[in-house]
Amino acid sequence: MELKETIKEYQIIVNQELERYRKKEDCPEKVLNEAMAYSLMAGGKRLRPILLLQTYQIFKEDYQKCFPFAVAIEMIHNFSLIHDDLPAIDNDDFRHGKPTNHKMFNEPTAILAGDALLNGAYQVISKDLQNSPKEDLPFKIQAFAELTYAIDRVIAGEYVDTEYEGKEISSEYLEYMHKNKTGEFIKAAVKMGAILAKAKEEEISRLASYAERIGLTFQIRDDILSEIGDKDILGKPVGNDKEKGKCTYVTKYGLEKAEQILEEITDQAVEIAKTFGEKGKFFEDFAIYIKNRNK
Repeated sequence: MELKETIKEYQIIVNQELERYRKKEDCPEKVLNEAMAYSLMAGGKRLRPILLLQTYQIFKEDYQKCFPFAVAIEMIHNFSLIHDDLPAIDNDDFRHGKPTNHKMFNEPTAILAGDALLNGAYQVISKDLQNSPKEDLPFKIQAFAELTYAIDRVIAGEYVDTEYEGKEISSEYLEYMHKNKTGEFIKAAVKMGAILAKAKEEEISRLASYAERIGLTFQIRDDILSEIGDKDILGKPVGNDKEKGKCTYVTKYGLEKAEQILEEITDQAVEIAKTFGEKGKFFEDFAIYIKNRNK
């Protein structure tokens, strides 16, 4: 099956699972629940839950056991996007071609919708832990620890991004920002899938090295698209990073050098994926997909 077909198939699976956790009851906080669903079901790529499920399948076939963690990581990803778009952070008006949450509703509702999605993710995993066989608990607790660590790192990366906006930063700080803001959450998805499948430490380490690279390439590609992308395909304006004085791989190194770095790191990721043989084929193709994506 072609990579895009696989991604599309798993997007449907993930969307079906997310739909199960939507709050639809008529209650005083009904609009808040609508705001949560507005962002969660807005048509994201679902790459993090897909990576989690695909990593699990390198080692085991019963990937349905991972659904609560796949749902949780997508909830938390959307929490981060809602807050990232707020006027106090990036002040973005559009995401996925639609008004951002605070534009569609209002700023207090958007903040609380993000908070509720974060807490909702914890509730999903807590319920799963309560219903899990004892022999699975150590692995699920370890996967949960990876998730909470990644959230901490995303916040750290976001802080560096906002604090150094309009300022010159070193190459080390730029890489630190990207690895934390974007990369750690992608790495967490891959590591969680491997941990839940009870993979060996060496296998988890190899997959983590792969994920570190595609996490970085994902953000570098974002930087490039922010400069030269098609706003109709991206679903948001281009040129915002430069306008806001953000330090990106393009503003730091120039477009040509950024594309060269992207190519080099992608090649490294592909070589790691190849060490998993036929089961690593999805990850080879995925690394190239990230490098070439247009949105």
